Amino acid sequence: MDVAVAAEEDAAQFLSVRDVVVRFGGILALNGVGFSMRRGEILGLIGPNGAGKTTLFNCLSRLYTPSSGSISFLGRNLLKLPTRAIARCGIGRSFQNVAAFADLSVLDNVRIGAHSRFHGGFLRDALRLRAARRTEREIDRIAWELVEDLGLGAAANTPVRALPFVMQKRVDLARALAMEPQLLLLDEPAGGLDHGEVAQLADLIRHIRDARGIGVLLVEHHVDLVMSVSDRVVALSFGRKIAEGPPAAVRNDARVVEAYLGKRAP
Repeated sequence: MDVAVAAEEDAAQFLSVRDVVVRFGGILALNGVGFSMRRGEILGLIGPNGAGKTTLFNCLSRLYTPSSGSISFLGRNLLKLPTRAIARCGIGRSFQNVAAFADLSVLDNVRIGAHSRFHGGFLRDALRLRAARRTEREIDRIAWELVEDLGLGAAANTPVRALPFVMQKRVDLARALAMEPQLLLLDEPAGGLDHGEVAQLADLIRHIRDARGIGVLLVEHHVDLVMSVSDRVVALSFGRKIAEGPPAAVRNDARVVEAYLGKRAP
């Protein structure tokens, strides 16, 4: 089989977004957006405010249902799944606004993410049967491994609200990873971070991909971060895809320059 054809088929089997349209009343938020993503790839999604980036993320998370189009992940039609099934099919998500249980410890927040991977029962858990105890030990192991891997070990027993914002972002990321996703959706992970913290985040995103072999779909306004970590970039403007390709090519695309600056590149 031709190498290019094989790569295209692998991409389609991992994540495939085709002709997605989302309408909110008379507003066309997404207009025929489509792209594929390969296993283990970091794909950046950029565009000015109102481009449709978060709307697309919410479709992937099943918070929104497109008016038309298709989204498949590992060969499954995501649009036929309820929202509660998304984590179990292998998709994890961090949020632009840190979605932490602020009064709980770092470790307990990550444990909550790990719980989504296990199927228990009320009676089994209430009676602390052997299977329930075994599950709790496995959840503790997963949580501790992630806490250490993301540099949160010293704060493991600290309430999340007591941590600096950059550390709270890492807790949110650790909780998403505790679901053991094959695809990680990162929604504005650099929001609120300073220059040095953004550089550390870039290293962390690469480490997560390389160490865990998962795909990362990154929505971010910080264009330099996207360009430095992404294998490919998709650019949106007013709900349409205007460019797709290697970071350098997308950065210099006249349509992308115009979307951000309001004028064409010289």
